[in-house]
Amino acid sequence: MRSPAWLERLLGSALQGGPLDAADGSKLLASDEELLLEVVAAAARVRRRFFGARVKLSFLVNVKSGACPEDCAYCSQSRASTADVLKYPWIAPEDAAELAERAAAAGARRICLVAAGRRPSGRDLARAERTIEAIRGCRPELEVCVSLGFLREAEAERLRRAGAASYNHNLNTSPDRYGEICTTHSYADRVATATSVGRAGLSLCSGAIFGLGESDAEVVEIALALRELEPSSVPVNFLMPFEGTPLDGARGLSPRRCLRILALLRFAFPRTELRLAAGREIHLRTAQPLALQIADSIFLGDYLTSEGQAREDDLAMIRDAGLEVEDSAPPPAGDQPAVAPRRRGPGTGAAANL
Repeated sequence: MRSPAWLERLLGSALQGGPLDAADGSKLLASDEELLLEVVAAAARVRRRFFGARVKLSFLVNVKSGACPEDCAYCSQSRASTADVLKYPWIAPEDAAELAERAAAAGARRICLVAAGRRPSGRDLARAERTIEAIRGCRPELEVCVSLGFLREAEAERLRRAGAASYNHNLNTSPDRYGEICTTHSYADRVATATSVGRAGLSLCSGAIFGLGESDAEVVEIALALRELEPSSVPVNFLMPFEGTPLDGARGLSPRRCLRILALLRFAFPRTELRLAAGREIHLRTAQPLALQIADSIFLGDYLTSEGQAREDDLAMIRDAGLEVEDSAPPPAGDQPAVAPRRRGPGTGAAANL
């Protein structure tokens, strides 16, 4: 049976690196169950065209945790949250560098430094600079991505001069829905920071969180808004409904819904790194290998305040899917990183699961 015309149009455009048609994207999200594997297969063709069998591994270091003054409803570190999360000030640059060393030995190619807060102070920027320099000093081949909240162009330039390759600032959701998930800043504020990052010469890492109650039309709207920013990587988060947050208990995502969202974003970003991020274990569950046929990047290990899948399970999943870790080379015998106990401590980030 021939594929529906809307799917053929999406596939044809994406294989040429072309734009996403909003009407066809909406049809994809509303498609029936019988077409799901066909949709995944089409998105997988695009992934293979531009990324082959490679999977890029990224690694989160939570350099400063908790006590954020923003009221983002999804976040366990926000002032609107009563979640029992670990709170600590900035970790030492050498500790972050040690975590980066372990992540690189496990196959990571990007280190993401994340600090809770509205925007960095001058002291915060200096700490970030020292941390970037410490990581690049021991692992110059690593890409360092930084996420410190709202940023001005001059501040972004400081991070670039220190050796940062990119800056993460997600749009999170659609403009019309933004006021429902946060009142302490606006959607326009996020766009302004993303624009400043690009002007400063940093690559932009920007994605969204799905499962916030968005409609099909809003999912398409988010994808098109992200395209306008021309990010170099797009992290795809699925809501983790932390106990103690305003969105505790929120439901609405299924593995099939997540796969359709990922396929839509692959058609929207055929040549751009598409990263499976927070919530994949909760919402995709046993469909994660199928998702890897669409996305070309994942976070290895844990997230900011929650555990992820064990490193060994992630690497086995990649192998079993017929894929391979990008630029991976096993360390010499005897240099394998020790598997850390499954616990959360200051700055452990994904390292607690390496």
